[in-house]
Amino acid sequence: MKNLIAILVIIAALLGFSSLFVVSEGQRAIVIQFGKVQRDADTGMPTVYQPGLHFKLPFIEQVKRLDARFKTLDGDPDRFITSEKKDLIVDTYVKWRISDFATYYLSTNGGNQAQAEALLTRRVNSGLRAEFGNRTIKEIVSGERDDLMREALIRGADSAQELGIEVIDVRVMQINLPTEVSQSIYQRMRAERQAVAMEHRSEGREQAELIRADVDARITVMLADAERESRELRGEGDAEAAGIYAESYQQDPEFYAFVRSLQAYQKSFENGNDVLVLEPDSEFFKYLKNMSGN
Repeated sequence: MKNLIAILVIIAALLGFSSLFVVSEGQRAIVIQFGKVQRDADTGMPTVYQPGLHFKLPFIEQVKRLDARFKTLDGDPDRFITSEKKDLIVDTYVKWRISDFATYYLSTNGGNQAQAEALLTRRVNSGLRAEFGNRTIKEIVSGERDDLMREALIRGADSAQELGIEVIDVRVMQINLPTEVSQSIYQRMRAERQAVAMEHRSEGREQAELIRADVDARITVMLADAERESRELRGEGDAEAAGIYAESYQQDPEFYAFVRSLQAYQKSFENGNDVLVLEPDSEFFKYLKNMSGN
């Protein structure tokens, strides 16, 4: 009898333990019975268990716990085509969470998150391709990115409902051109900048020649004016000197002739190596011969 009671106690404990389950904070749970999601008898809606301690039928019902928190889907950059048939490499991310746990469980092979994200990626990218295909590169880059993300969010949210997923946000983080296109654009930009630089250099050389010619012309005019003024001053000086000589000569012609002769002697014999060949009766020695000055 004691053994039977012990066995019954153990069986009751096992049944009680297997009939209890705990849902942690940040999770929701659904109960699976014979491969089907348990539903409310009155509403027919799937029963979703909130965090806490709950009961189930032991060994018949199975509990599937699902993450109810917000999740981020940040995949690899993908290639999109614009309305101009230009390729773009776009990096995006998606914020999402489970909205219908039963639908999510059934559509993702038992709540497989990797499969859910793969299905969600295809649906969101389909919406993004439609939006990129309706816009040019200029429209996407210059100011319509917000509209594009808003329309992509609407498209993604509508299609993700089939998976039991609520799309919270769709964001385009970065838009790049493919490597081969970027290289051709950089080369074209470099060629354009080089052409502009050559044009600026040519204009600079032209301006330099004009400035140089203007400066040379001004210098020529200034030199000519200076030469003219110097000739005028020299002429005025020569005229004044001639006037002084004439006035001196008129006051005492003999004394003037004597002074001029002395100056001539000084210039002639200034260098001791000079040789002067003259006739003895030359006028040059007039004042040397006649010391009296007569």
